[in-house]
Parts: sequence; structure tokens; C-alpha cells
Amino acid sequence: MFDTILIANRGEIACRVMETAQAMGVRCVAVYSDADAAAKHVQMADAAVHIGGSAPSESYLKGDVIIQAALDSGAQAIHPGYGFLSENPDFVEAVEAAGLTFIGPSAKAIRAMGLKDAAKELMVEAGVPVVPGYHGADQDDALLAEEAGKIGYPVLIKAVAGGGGKGMRLVEDAKEFQAALSSARSEAKTAFGNSDVLVEKFVTKPRHIEVQVFGDGTNAVHLFERDCSLQRRHQKVIEEAPAPGMTEEMRTAMGDAAVRAAEAIGYAGAGTVEFIVDGSGGLSADGFFFMEMNTRLQVEHPVTELITGVDLVEWQLRVAAGEALPKAQDALTINGHAFEARLYAEDVPKGFLPATGTLTHLHFTPQTRADSGVRAGDTISPFYDPMIAKVIVHGPTRDVALSRLRAALAGCEVGGTVTNLAFLGALAGHEGFAQGDVDTGLIARDIDALTAQPEVPARHFARAGMAALGVDQPQAEAGFNLWRPLRRQVTLARDGEEHLLKVRVLSEDVQLWNVGDSEVRAERIGGRWKVDGHVAPTVSVADNVVTVFDAYGIVFDVVDPLARAAGAHGDGNIVEAPMPGLVRAIDAEVGQSVTKGDRLAVLEAMKMEHSLLAARDGVVAEVLAQPGDQVEAGAALVRLEAEAEDAA
Repeated sequence: MFDTILIANRGEIACRVMETAQAMGVRCVAVYSDADAAAKHVQMADAAVHIGGSAPSESYLKGDVIIQAALDSGAQAIHPGYGFLSENPDFVEAVEAAGLTFIGPSAKAIRAMGLKDAAKELMVEAGVPVVPGYHGADQDDALLAEEAGKIGYPVLIKAVAGGGGKGMRLVEDAKEFQAALSSARSEAKTAFGNSDVLVEKFVTKPRHIEVQVFGDGTNAVHLFERDCSLQRRHQKVIEEAPAPGMTEEMRTAMGDAAVRAAEAIGYAGAGTVEFIVDGSGGLSADGFFFMEMNTRLQVEHPVTELITGVDLVEWQLRVAAGEALPKAQDALTINGHAFEARLYAEDVPKGFLPATGTLTHLHFTPQTRADSGVRAGDTISPFYDPMIAKVIVHGPTRDVALSRLRAALAGCEVGGTVTNLAFLGALAGHEGFAQGDVDTGLIARDIDALTAQPEVPARHFARAGMAALGVDQPQAEAGFNLWRPLRRQVTLARDGEEHLLKVRVLSEDVQLWNVGDSEVRAERIGGRWKVDGHVAPTVSVADNVVTVFDAYGIVFDVVDPLARAAGAHGDGNIVEAPMPGLVRAIDAEVGQSVTKGDRLAVLEAMKMEHSLLAARDGVVAEVLAQPGDQVEAGAALVRLEAEAEDAA
């Protein structure tokens, strides 16, 4: 076994690898960027090496710097985690050339599965079923359109070098093909440096079921399946294992196919073979098709660990150190059911826009396995994926596990940034999902219900007002202290609407709040506040944001009257950056006429591209940024000419 390993990654996966490695007595070396100097994974490590600037291209993607850090720190091996350099065959070869061990598959195996079109041809040779489609090298637009017509709509355009839903477009009609092709190619070129695509038949009620495999370079086993069908824009949201409705016949067929795929390329280490499954008539052994193989540990690996009792990171270390596979296929069994929900800093009402912020509060229930790379006090950076944690639960049955997931989400508290927690809670409570009736289109079909904003009771406004004014603290406001104000007010904003709250402090323990037409009584009894007869929820205050921890967290903005007055005459014609990021493209030119909904700019932030659209018809007056600019949230990018009534 290795004495020391370097983990060429950050965040929750770096922490996850360290937990197992350190428990095995292996010394862990972390690497970190400028933005991550005080990060959790740095604090957990036995040693840490600074490798460069905050942007991944200046740090976590610099393979030569990472290899030198490993050599300097005495590491014998490098664990890549996932993302960044984990599936870069050139990096693998450089690691081995330096006399180090790469904890993962060979460069040859990664290359074999790195391009979706070539991988599908290889799978056909190995007897693994594939989706009908065009995977050829000829990338002529007209040819691709012709092949799409032969396949039959709907079709999927997919980047051959892709992953994570980037460079992927669903096309339901021939008239939409060219625009979708151009968009997919552009995104693929940005994300992977390769604009080539393939075209496949789109399964009408698709389920995304993947099989965890593990090989030693010659032989492989599978550790059963995971269902990852709950997706939004091809990004997984909640995963579970095993797949609901799975039959033993189909499990065997899929497992055998996945093992054939792994053994066909001499796979070593942990990997995932992903299948698209036709769920329109129930699961059947002839209704699944190879989609791609991820030659690394997956984000959702914990659900497999919980149902099998296997520590996949331990297996990675042992096999990379030269040991045989720890278990044979017949020794692997399924115990119960597990779910994983991905908790992100993102603004759901604004279209799941990634968010930043400093976490003022972070709490999970004791029954939850929470794999996280952040703590209270840490900042969600614009440079990396905005994941806060993976919320993971296990139970003896699917129903029990789902109940535990709902409880875990309800008990989760995050302050300092907006999150998708309420969205996850709505998904966990979705009737169809509860029945196991899932497919990749579920979220899109029910998005309005899943993202509906609940009506906030007056007592929560009052609770937020108490925190905003600080009158929930002992001795904060006493009615008999004549030098203190007996009446105060605060303005809170929620969902773009402002609410003026007024409070009368009757005594140290009693307050009366006016919230619109409602009067709310806050009373401290035995040192604990009750608001409208309910125990006051925990709150978090960060700058001018108050989070009340009920209903998955209700966020209020505290309005500063002076700041509002100063900005009252702002230019409403300006298109601003909604978050810090890199200006990837500017599509507007001075003097250009634009129509509402036209794309004016593309901002890249948190590993995703975000199109900024014209809010109205108009004429471009100024272009205030250029491609390649790094901008802050609120930076002006494009200005439209004022409308007639504005100019008057």
C-alpha cells in the first residue's frame, strides 16, 4: 500500500478521498488554488501545496505543476477525483513517466472511451447494445441533417468528447436541426476543445440507468445499477440505487454488458457504464442501450457504497497498489435502498442560475451522510462548481429510504446563499417519483409545480424582521428603557416585492409586529421565542440577507432605504452580468436592432455557459465588454438605446 498520495482535486471529492485514505493510514497531500487557500480539503490534508491562480486553467488543470507537487511531497501516487484531469490520458502518461502511480484506469482505456462515437463502435464489437445513430467522422452539416432524417425524429445531438450535458441538444423537428447543431458545436468547442458531434435516436420515455464496474486490468465485476433519471438539462439531480422496477433478468443482462465493456478495454479501477433505457413499456432485458463510459469515480458513487457495503475509494487504492479485486461477483449483494440529492448554491426562480456567497450557517441532520467540501464560513466561489453537499440516505426499502431523504432535506439548513433545497424537497415529495415512475423528462414536464414558490406566512416575515433588527437577542429591546426606541420598522424584500414591517416593543419579552394587514405577536417564554404561537425557527443573517430555516429555508433581503434611493435612477436599459464570470461571447454590435429574447452575450461561470438575452426590442447603443473579460456580478455588458418615453 502507498505511504503517501496526492489528491489532484478540490472540494467534496478531495475530502471524500482523504477520509478513506487517512483511515487506511495513508498520508494525504492536497493541492489548492488562490481561491482555495483556506478550503476544507486543505485543512483536512496532512500537507498542502499551492499550485496557482483561482481559475482551473491556472491551477487544477496544470498537470505538470501537480506532478511536481507530488514528487516534492514524497507521494507515490496521484488520485484524480473526478472532473479536471481525471479523464485526461496525457496526464495519466505524464504521471507514469514521472515514476508515479495513477489511481485509475490506463491512458489507453481512457482514450478508448473518451470519444463517444469510437466508444460505441468498440461496444458493438464487444456485443454491447447501442442506440441507433450516426457516429461517423464526416461532420458535414448536410450529411448530419440527412442522417438525422434517416434515424427519425426526435434525435439527440451530442458532443463526441462531452459529458455533463454540455454540447447536447434535443431536436424534435427537422426545421430545428441546424440551429441546434450550431449551438451544440459552439458549447462543445468551449467545454472540450472539440466541436465534433454524433446524432442518436431519442428514446421517447428514457431512463438513465448506469452500472458501477470495477476492474483490475484483466477481470472486472459490477456493483449493480444506479438510476439517474431525475435530471435537469441533462444534469443529474437525485440518484438512487438500485433502480426502481428493476428485474433480476435485466439486472443480470445490464451487469454482464457492463463487465464486457470494461474487460474489452482492460479496465482498471472504478468506472461507470451508462445506459439509456426505454421505460415506455416497463424494464426489459432487450430495452437498454450503451450511452457512454465514465472512466473515473462518479459523483453519485455513495449510493452504490451504501447498498453494497463497499468503500469504492478503498478499492481504488488497493487495486492501484497492485492487489487483486477485493471481491468476486458472487460475493457482491444488494442491501436495501439509497438516495443521493445534489445540494447546490443556485437561484431556482431565476432559472437555476448558479449563485455565490459566504455560508454563514450549514447544518445536516445526524442521520444524513453529507459529503461536502465546504463549512460554515466558507465562500462559494464563481470559479468552480457550486455544489454545497451531497445529501445521502439509506434504508431497508425504497419507501423507508425515500422517507429518510425527505426528512434529511427538511432538516438541512443553509445560510448565506440561495440554494435548490426547496426544489429537491419538491422532487422528493413528487407522487410519480414516490411510485418509482421516473424518466429523464419528469422534471421538465412538472417544472412549474416543482419550482412553485410557497406563500410565506406573516410569522416568518416577523421572524426575519426580528433578526434583521437584532431584537431577538437578549436585552436587545426593553420597553421600559426610555432611551431605546419603542417602535421600529424594517423593509424586507422577497421575490422582487418589498414589505414594510413595523414593530412595537412592549417589553423585553413581548413584541407586536405589523406585517401587511396581519398582527403577529412574538413572545419569549423560558428563554425561547414563539411567534404567533409557533416556536421561532433558527435564522441566519449574512450582510443584508436573512434566512429563516423553515420550508427548506426562506430568504429575505433587508432593504437599505439609502441604497434604494441612490439607485432609483439607474439605467434599466443595461444588460448586466448576473454573477461573476468570464465573458465568452458578445453577439451585439453598436447600432444593431434586436428583438426581445435575442442573445446579446454569453457568460461562462461555474463551468456552465449562460446566455444573456434582450429584455425588450431595441437598438444597441453601447457594447461595454469584450470576449475574454473577467467581470463581477452587476457589471454592465451591453446598453440599449433608451425608449422614447425614457428619453422624453
